[in-house]
Amino acid sequence: MALGPQGWLGQLSASLGLGNLSFTFAGLVIGSIFFSLPFAVQPLQYAFETVGKRPLEVAATLRASPWVAFFTVALPLARPGFVTAVILVFAHTVGEFGVVLMIGGNIPGQTRVVSTQLYGLVEAMQYQQAHWLAGGMVAFSFAVLLFLTLLKRNKAQKLL
Repeated sequence: MALGPQGWLGQLSASLGLGNLSFTFAGLVIGSIFFSLPFAVQPLQYAFETVGKRPLEVAATLRASPWVAFFTVALPLARPGFVTAVILVFAHTVGEFGVVLMIGGNIPGQTRVVSTQLYGLVEAMQYQQAHWLAGGMVAFSFAVLLFLTLLKRNKAQKLL
C-alpha cells in the first residue's frame, strides 16, 4: 500500500521524479528488503551483545564520544553479524513469493524473479523445469547455510 500511487512512498517517489514504484524492480527491491528485515534482527542483536560493553568503555577512557566509539569500535567488531544478516536477508528475499507477486508482479524481463518463475512453470504444467528450478533453489539454500556455518566456524577458530 505504501509503495502504490496513493501511498506515502509512492507519492514521495513520484514527487522526486522517480515515477511509480509498484510493478517496478526498484519497488520490488524496496518491498522485499522491508519484508525481510526481521531476519536481520537476531544476527545483529547477537553481534552487538558479543561486542559487549568493555570495548566501548575503553574507547570512552580514550575520550571518544559515544558516537565515535560506536562507529569506530562497535560497528567494526559487529561486522560478522552484519555479514550474516545481509546473507540471510538476501536468501530470504530470493525465495519470497507473496510480497514479490503483490509489489512487482510477474513481468518478464522486469520483475520476474526465481520464485515467480517457478510459479509460472507450475501453472503452465512444465513440471520438469519446475523441479529443476526448485532443486536449484534448495541447492542455493544449502550453499547459503553451509557458507554461514563455515563463516561462524572460522570466526570461532580465530577467537581461540
